Amino acid sequence: MQKTALPALLILLNLSSCTLIPGQHMSPFSDQSSVKLPVQENNAATLKKLNIQTIDANLIVKLDKDLNHRSLGHDNVANNYFEYRIGSVPVKGMPSKDNASQYLVGARDILIITVWEHPELTNPFGGSSTSIASANNVTSVGSAGSNTNTSGGNVVGEDGTFFYPYVGIVKAAGRTVEDIRAELTEKLAQYIEKVQLDVRVNSYRSQRVYVVGEVNQPGIQTLKDIPLTVLEAINNAGGVNNQTADLRNITLTREGKTYSINLLSLYEGGDITQNVLLKQGDVLNVADNQFNKIFVFGENTVGGTGAGRSRSVIMNKGRMTLTEGLSEAGGFDQTTADAARIFVFRGGLNKPEIFHLDAQSPDALLLAEHFPLEPHDILYVDRAEGIRWNQIIAQIQPTITLLNSFNGTLNPKPLSNPR
Repeated sequence: MQKTALPALLILLNLSSCTLIPGQHMSPFSDQSSVKLPVQENNAATLKKLNIQTIDANLIVKLDKDLNHRSLGHDNVANNYFEYRIGSVPVKGMPSKDNASQYLVGARDILIITVWEHPELTNPFGGSSTSIASANNVTSVGSAGSNTNTSGGNVVGEDGTFFYPYVGIVKAAGRTVEDIRAELTEKLAQYIEKVQLDVRVNSYRSQRVYVVGEVNQPGIQTLKDIPLTVLEAINNAGGVNNQTADLRNITLTREGKTYSINLLSLYEGGDITQNVLLKQGDVLNVADNQFNKIFVFGENTVGGTGAGRSRSVIMNKGRMTLTEGLSEAGGFDQTTADAARIFVFRGGLNKPEIFHLDAQSPDALLLAEHFPLEPHDILYVDRAEGIRWNQIIAQIQPTITLLNSFNGTLNPKPLSNPR
């Protein structure tokens, strides 16, 4: 029994050793995947095996010709992850460009109307804050020179109008202060000779935008006479959180439509089309960068408490090369990893892909430095064959020891009969 046990066990191992190897590993290398994956072809999903592409100089040249593999390429996958994030397709391009225009008065705004030489019209509803510039015989509301009064003024009602003596109901909403001034001047001219009057917005309260997400001070911002752009709104919110914000995927929701804004293109590429003028009711959302990750498995770490553990790595500004990804994950373990079997698995229903890097020679990492990763790529460093065999032996050693000590007789104890 002792003479036949070990050969029989070795034959068994030769037939089914793959099932005894602990952990994950790639099957013997081929030019296709071992399983079928969903692929989009002719606007329909189909199952097929994927070709495994070798990362060599020819592939790098091919990728380099496609500008969308560049960091700021318009259709770079890192710029379009909004669709994956919430399962909705944003409107392509920016909202229609609006030239900076004068502020349009709205409901709840407070207007200050100053009529020279007529204090009873300047502050018709009372108020303690008045001053007379006697040298010019001018009566104004507020401090001399500013003509403002924070405690008084004409409040535009919810219907967009306000009342003014001798004029009656004045339509204000949707009009500029120049338009309102012209109307008041024309109607008061029936009662006052050489009317001199000024209209200004004392308190802007009608138009708001909302800045939310990964900014330091999210909240409501009020539109004023100076046009507010995306960049200014984010700066007013204390800037983005550099640790968690995804500058490539900022969303602007306006009138039921959502637009994708690439702030990184504005910062680094000077694309001023991304700096959109904001309007009443706009919602500006700075998304988080949790989808800009890659995942590293296998023999990917060297030493430390994380040795041999799988991990995810955030792509800084949505860009990273294969060399950077391996480095951020701690490199690969020189004692257990098979440098000739480094794989990149790229998902996506439209075009899933598998890439293979043979890094037995260190200079192959120069190729990896030119290979751009995409969000949710999976890096896998396979285990060396010799390490697998040693692990198999370590697993079966107790069984071999037991078989070698077996003398051909068994003395099982009888089972006791339960009552």
